[in-house]
Amino acid sequence: MNKHRLKMILEQVQDGHLDVNDACRMFETLPFEDLGFAKLDTHRAVRDNFPEVVFCEGKTVEQIVTIFQRLYLENDLVIGTRVESKVYAAVREQIPEIQYQEPAGVLYARRTPAVPFGAATVISAGTADLPVAEEAAVCLEIMGVKVGRVYDVGVAGIHRLLNEVQTINQSQVVIVVAGMEGALASVVGGLTKRPVIAVPTSVGYGASFNGLAALLTMLNSCAGGVGVVNIDNGYGAAALAVAILRTFNG
Repeated sequence: MNKHRLKMILEQVQDGHLDVNDACRMFETLPFEDLGFAKLDTHRAVRDNFPEVVFCEGKTVEQIVTIFQRLYLENDLVIGTRVESKVYAAVREQIPEIQYQEPAGVLYARRTPAVPFGAATVISAGTADLPVAEEAAVCLEIMGVKVGRVYDVGVAGIHRLLNEVQTINQSQVVIVVAGMEGALASVVGGLTKRPVIAVPTSVGYGASFNGLAALLTMLNSCAGGVGVVNIDNGYGAAALAVAILRTFNG
């Protein structure tokens, strides 16, 4: 049950058009839908900043199509991450309004425009980090956040980053996406008083251990105000950024 439907029921009770007992019966259904292969949390949009977001990797095309159909019945916004183009084509046959963003791999549809709020900057160390950076940036934009992009400014050419400090400080929260040794997040943390969300990526040569080296570097940052999400988790960084921004902007 989404917020609009919940509000409609309560308004009908208030206006006397709906009996209280009838309204209670509407609320008796548990706020999830069991599809057998998935239990959809149709109530999450009421509790959280994001509705339930579908992690599409590892699911069949048929499962993803069914999940999107059911979620779109109950939510004004549906989002999927780690989406391949063939999945987009299949979902679009059932939901023509669906949008697909590459290289973010994000699939989404919304019935009403997002209410603009907050500003964030997404920074990437290298071009190879763009899929994760774009996952974060696109998820933020879907939620109504103004996003500035500062890409390919890794510490191997730190003058590129220093040229963007003024832009970075104009935002309210900063997401830093980096692989290899992951040093960029600590450097950015030392240049701004904004909260920094660090995202390690699995980009790098063998000793980077698929992002573990970057993760450990970020966790050991000597700069204050740096938090870390999981390897390649652009969506997780966006969700945390939205939670921070909501405290500023309501």
